[in-house]
Amino acid sequence: MRLSTGEARRRFTEARVARLATAGADAVPHVVPVTFAVDGDAIVFAVDHKPKTTTALRRLRNIAANPAVSLLVDHYEDDWTRLWWARADGHAQVRTEDPPAVALLAAKYPAYAERPPEGPVVRVDVSRWSGWSAA
Repeated sequence: MRLSTGEARRRFTEARVARLATAGADAVPHVVPVTFAVDGDAIVFAVDHKPKTTTALRRLRNIAANPAVSLLVDHYEDDWTRLWWARADGHAQVRTEDPPAVALLAAKYPAYAERPPEGPVVRVDVSRWSGWSAA
């Protein structure tokens, strides 16, 4: 059954990880997991210290070329009556710094409280919350 906007937003907010979908000017999709925090009708995430193959991340290049993004969280169990997903669609903006966003991330994730992200911060202004639940 379709989730209400409020229920989709609530489930999304409580999740620990989301999948970020972007596409660059070449229209090739790219999906990566991200840790995030919800700030009203915006989602924030940051480039952190975890090892990456490059600092020129494709997700950031894609957002610069095409700011339309989707983020998805989901819950899976072998009992399929308990399945659900929630999605946030919006437009992203890369910021070189955003102390309030970093504070939100540090409040949600202990690892960020110990070592705050120092890389760029992405803010997604959500235009649509949607979702589905089997129950």
